[in-house]
Amino acid sequence: MIDLRPVHAIVLDVEGTTTPVRFVYDVLFPYARERLPGFLRSHGGEPGVREDVEGLRAEHAGDAAAGRNPPAWGQDALSAAAVYARWLMAQDRKATPLKALQGRIWQEGYASGALLGQVYPDVPPALERWQRAGKALAIFSSGSVLAQRLLFAHSEAGDLERFLSAHFDTVTGPKAEPGSYRSIAATLGRAPAEALFLSDVAGELDAARAAGLATGLVARESPPRHATHPVLRSFDELP
Repeated sequence: MIDLRPVHAIVLDVEGTTTPVRFVYDVLFPYARERLPGFLRSHGGEPGVREDVEGLRAEHAGDAAAGRNPPAWGQDALSAAAVYARWLMAQDRKATPLKALQGRIWQEGYASGALLGQVYPDVPPALERWQRAGKALAIFSSGSVLAQRLLFAHSEAGDLERFLSAHFDTVTGPKAEPGSYRSIAATLGRAPAEALFLSDVAGELDAARAAGLATGLVARESPPRHATHPVLRSFDELP
């Protein structure tokens, strides 16, 4: 059992923790993948999108230098970016410029009503309960901050963004590095021991624990065989 009494901030993963994995892989990723070329043609002149394309170009150069055989980067930067972004998606790479670009595409989908964010049924009451108890609530996900805000602001359960005080993505640092969690705690104005990180990925929890945070393994589908972190089947288990 996790003791929330010393906890003043709760940091949540998204995929598999607040949100079903199938929503990410069966809805969000295909939506972005299909629209990548058209979005880049329509918005390629915008400063933020240009920055994403340059970030993808730099990522591509790193892949080529490392011998990973990415698709060739042709003279048409926008077409090359679309092809390479799809290549990254096929590998489920957490590249920051890719995540930023996906977030921009999803923004159009949420704005049009084509997309609605999905969360597990226990998430909305838990967020309200924890906020009422005075806990600061934050998200740390490999998805961009924009993508996070959109998902929670446009969820099937209504606007859940109102419960969240901060968002963190890979700009903060890798999710498997303790330094990322120390940075998050500092940004939230809390000592690491005053923060709790909830995720369905043991490696992320190991990094958070190494940074001094309390941890909880969210196992919604089935209990793990050899858990080294406190296990939650539902947020209902936390008061």
